[in-house]
Amino acid sequence: MAKYLPRQAAVARNVVVCACLALALSVACNRTMAQSATAVRKDYADVVETLRPFIQQQMSDKELPALSIAIIDDQQIVWAQGFGMADSKNKTPASADTVYRIGSVSKLFTDIAIMQLVERGELNLDAPVTDYLPDFRPKNLFGTPITLRQLMSHRSGLLREPPVGNYFETSQPTLAGTVQSLNGTELVFAPNTHTKYSNAAIAVVGYLLEARSHEPFAQYLKSSVLDPMGLSHSSFEPNPAIITNLAKAEMWTYDGLKFEAPTFQLGMAPAGSMYSTVNDLGHFVSVLLAQGKTENGGALKPATLEQMWLPQFPNRGGRVFGLGFIVRSLDGHRLVGHGGAIYGFATTVNLLPEDKVGVVVVATKDAVNAVTERIGEETLRLILAHRAGKPLEIPPPTSPVPPDLGRKLAGRYGTGDDALDLTYLDGHLSLLKLTGGEQLELRKVSPSGDDLIIDGVTGFGIKVEPVPEGIRVQSKVLSKVSTPMPSEIPAKWRGLIGEYGWDHDILYVFEKDQRLNVLIEWTEFDALTRVTDDVFNFPSRGLYDGEKAVFTRDAYGNATQVQVSGVVFRRRSIGGVSGGIFRIPPVKNFDSLRTQALAAHPPVETGEFRKPDLLELSKLDPKIKLDIRYATTNNFLSTPVYSEARAFLQRPAAEALLRAHKKLMEMGYGLLIHDAYRPWYVTKIFWDATPDDKKIFVADPNQGSRHNRGCAVDLSLYDLATGKPVEMVGVYDEMSERSYPGYPGGTSLQRWHRELLRHVMESEGFLVYSFEWWHFDYGDWQKYPILNITFEKLASTSSSRDVGRF
Repeated sequence: MAKYLPRQAAVARNVVVCACLALALSVACNRTMAQSATAVRKDYADVVETLRPFIQQQMSDKELPALSIAIIDDQQIVWAQGFGMADSKNKTPASADTVYRIGSVSKLFTDIAIMQLVERGELNLDAPVTDYLPDFRPKNLFGTPITLRQLMSHRSGLLREPPVGNYFETSQPTLAGTVQSLNGTELVFAPNTHTKYSNAAIAVVGYLLEARSHEPFAQYLKSSVLDPMGLSHSSFEPNPAIITNLAKAEMWTYDGLKFEAPTFQLGMAPAGSMYSTVNDLGHFVSVLLAQGKTENGGALKPATLEQMWLPQFPNRGGRVFGLGFIVRSLDGHRLVGHGGAIYGFATTVNLLPEDKVGVVVVATKDAVNAVTERIGEETLRLILAHRAGKPLEIPPPTSPVPPDLGRKLAGRYGTGDDALDLTYLDGHLSLLKLTGGEQLELRKVSPSGDDLIIDGVTGFGIKVEPVPEGIRVQSKVLSKVSTPMPSEIPAKWRGLIGEYGWDHDILYVFEKDQRLNVLIEWTEFDALTRVTDDVFNFPSRGLYDGEKAVFTRDAYGNATQVQVSGVVFRRRSIGGVSGGIFRIPPVKNFDSLRTQALAAHPPVETGEFRKPDLLELSKLDPKIKLDIRYATTNNFLSTPVYSEARAFLQRPAAEALLRAHKKLMEMGYGLLIHDAYRPWYVTKIFWDATPDDKKIFVADPNQGSRHNRGCAVDLSLYDLATGKPVEMVGVYDEMSERSYPGYPGGTSLQRWHRELLRHVMESEGFLVYSFEWWHFDYGDWQKYPILNITFEKLASTSSSRDVGRF
């Protein structure tokens, strides 16, 4: 359930579809992969015909750049195909021969290599692993020695990540260095007492192979497992022949950030660094279905393979492991397999041994194992139905929750361990339990009715029904709970809140409901329990079950780092913010930019537009305050852009703004206006002056902006009693993720104020911009033309009613 293993089944924001979903080359192959463009096996034609549109629908709904699938019937791949684009920039379609990183599916191959030695009597699964690795000495206060069986079935008690070579580290250390670093750690649980998924454990397993063979791990796996199985397009190292066809993959966050996945190698390669194709993995499944037999003999004996599929230890309510394989049931049929998730890739490999059928699904979007797993399960169900002569059916598509229903349902439900929050933002209704876990998207079961079901990138299947008392989640009714304005957090926590780690994997530390929380590995929320002011326990579930977050502070009480598992996450600085103002490096040729912008012309528009009717906001109500920073040096350019501190909106938008202001005044707040109507030439200045990596925060002048139409406003709140601005999570115009309306960090009070502003503005017909909590667009913006009228001209043409007409 982690990076490598499919995450705990329980949203990516709908920003920009990063890759088209055009159908890729239809690819199929036989066991030897002699060719890659054969037709679907005839008896599977109806299965594939039913399945293909389901895959395309899932890719569209979940915005998956690429996906490849293979179906295996006993000794033959009966269908294999790619969908979408493996590399959208180079217009490379995905195929059955596209190379993917397969994450924790790698563990199966490492464990098979061990079992080959067990078969030959060279290793004993139940002997202390120190018999084979005498220098492996993590601190063990429990006395019970660690065995290979425990390592391979996640009962060793080792922490999840090693201090060196862990999932986050980019330095690409050796496997020996990775395992050596575990000697400075302490076991989390006594061996054989608790199932705790550990990447570190499988690193130890792989290192045993390396140390025993005196051969680099990747080479040993190639000669002992991959080559004998005929997996010629698979490798544990990124050699040129393999990575030439490696797909590009996508990272994402709940609040809308997207970027290309990193490709660095892990020090714990045995746990998750293998590259492969669905053709190769399909052939691997065929070997398993043949009880370990290959064209060149046997990779494993049937009895050995059966032992790997035998549950090793009980794990009530959790995943049950064999030796490497996860063992469970699908509609009464024994299912064995594994999933993988590694930076931008999600993999599912499942087979039904008694039914002699299997499926492989890989996608290029981070942590979407709920989707690959669902496609895999529906594939197997279709095959079983086909064999039984039953109708072939796939689940009907779900649909987004409409705004009126989403806003009505938003709020808190239930108490104690059942408590959860529903949040509606940017067209998505999301569910998150207060105790943590993954954020889950809710969608409508059918176009008619309000029944909902979890159906997103992180989970599928739990039904949620609105009822008069609140909501029904499965069989339990949760009443809606009033949530008062949060109080200030304890001062001792302020120095801990912030971002830690790397650009490719940020650890967010924030406060929620008077508890310190984290968001780790992009998708798992965890409410921590205080041990001391600097030490907090993770909950007894999830990725870091049983582990601690240990903060180190400087002399001022601010944390400089936090250690989780074996990983040290160093605090990230808030770049560009000083004194509450965000700034980019000064633009040397600003006067030239202004001259060019004034000489340029807005894009030509066609169609009928309303006649502009701009009202000056400061005249609507004296308690609407202005803080027009673009008329000062206190802005991201450090240069005045406006000659006057004024703000205008089209009449309907201005009237809606006034209504929102009056609602807020009843709650003790007023509106603080930073910007509203913006002449087009200013938009061009902003675009030309802003670095490319921050252009998401400024409008493209070739398209014009809603500010140019007089239908967008940048604003915040101030306290009517004190006149002071309200503190939000990030500052105005900050060009960082902290500006996103769904950014999870900060304090409950900061987020409460941000949500209050959004809810009131949306109640009057505005919508927040996806990347700026302060930017709101009025619903009728498309009915007004792009304007390039200066403030001076507006002032000269304003009527006595402060209306500018053109």
